[in-house]
Amino acid sequence: MELVKAIPMGVILTWVVALVIGSTGSSGGQLAIHHMTMGEIDVLWSWPLFLGGTGLAWGLMLMQR
Repeated sequence: MELVKAIPMGVILTWVVALVIGSTGSSGGQLAIHHMTMGEIDVLWSWPLFLGGTGLAWGLMLMQR
């Protein structure tokens, strides 16, 4: 159940960090930030950052049990 709660937190963290770093035109090095199109909307996204952020949120929620 904690993983299901951690996924939206990972999405929010990824979107905010990718927006701050990617808005300058940088790819963030190892973060691999890229433009992703969702319908008619362009979104900055990073899969490594999403997995790391979700893992971090999941670990914090598991520790709070």
